[in-house]
Amino acid sequence: MNAMNESPEILPQLQELFSSQRLAVLATDHGGHPYASLVAFAASADLRELFFATTRDTRKFANLQVNPRVSLLIDNRVNQVTDFSTAVAVTVLGSSTELTGPSRRAGSAFYLAKHPHLAEFVAAPSCALLRVQVQSLFLVSRFQNVVEYHFS
Repeated sequence: MNAMNESPEILPQLQELFSSQRLAVLATDHGGHPYASLVAFAASADLRELFFATTRDTRKFANLQVNPRVSLLIDNRVNQVTDFSTAVAVTVLGSSTELTGPSRRAGSAFYLAKHPHLAEFVAAPSCALLRVQVQSLFLVSRFQNVVEYHFS
């Protein structure tokens, strides 16, 4: 495994992946078991923050109220044999917080710049906008090459 600090060329690859992909798999803690959900996400340019929206009556939101720690998987697979040699995947570890007030307005604007088709959903009173403060990134490419980075 390599540290990202030793591989600065990885940052543009991560930024390209995060900007090109619209969906991530979110894993939350459901009574000690991982619970996976698809979410539309947006990432800050420095990759320190990710944003996603969900209604407050979902299982994922209930799970986050008990334990805000999350993992997200973002990848570029196309479900072809070539994925074994060309697909890349990033596991993101972090902690989520529901945004309120001015930070929700700013987060919504940022999120909707990537997902304008979700404007009505995000504006609904039942919708929560969450920010994930990223702690670590694990990039896997060529099926087994792993590069990791930990934000301090």
